[in-house]
Amino acid sequence: MSSPEPQTLAERQLCGLVNGLARQISDHVRVAATGLGLTAPQATALRELNGPMTMRELADRMSCEPSNATFVIDKLECLGLLERHPHPTDRRAKQLILTAEGTALRERLIAALSEDSPLSALTHDEKATLHALLDRAVSHHP
Repeated sequence: MSSPEPQTLAERQLCGLVNGLARQISDHVRVAATGLGLTAPQATALRELNGPMTMRELADRMSCEPSNATFVIDKLECLGLLERHPHPTDRRAKQLILTAEGTALRERLIAALSEDSPLSALTHDEKATLHALLDRAVSHHP
């Protein structure tokens, strides 16, 4: 039996590292979310909601379907953390806007996510390089 080609082995190892990092980040988000009384999807929505945006925009940023985001947003709205407002240019859409309480919780979440992050061992330049490489890989693949 022949050994895998070096390129195949390298890609498999790289995929393993990316998957491992994704798991660490997911676990980190879950722990931070739980500490603030949120679920991981609610924390992800709050993290991504850095200004007014539509449900579709938020769903894209959360990497999920709009119907899944709707469930999360409904709960955040019930908690008084965000409101739906008419979109200024699209009558069919609503904008999601954080309330003052939602903004304060988002700031606490961002602070919690910054503590002991799986990426904290990297320098600013290393993070920028990793970002560029991952963006290139994701953009290249449909």
